[in-house]
Amino acid sequence: MEPRTFVNSPLARVARLVLGRAPRVAMVLGRTVHLSGATRAEFLADPEWVAHEEVHLRQVRDLGLPRFLWQYLLESARVGYYQNRFEVEAREGARLFMESRARRAT
Repeated sequence: MEPRTFVNSPLARVARLVLGRAPRVAMVLGRTVHLSGATRAEFLADPEWVAHEEVHLRQVRDLGLPRFLWQYLLESARVGYYQNRFEVEAREGARLFMESRARRAT
């Protein structure tokens, strides 16, 4: 099932600014992927990006939104965005998804 998206999200636009005017941003709030700088079609056409955000959707389901947001913000303040354990887990989940997809294609 494709994730629910909110295109041109004001919150994702703020995240783009915080991340140094990133060309495109997706962020999960609740059960929705908020997008800025990308259309829904562009997002869905990038399986690695979708897999990354699906890890965040699972993290929110597992922790609940308030706890996820609190822990995510604390972690980002402590170690920075890139080393944030939630981002590390999402990158690893996307990498594993892409590897399994490549194996299935051969």
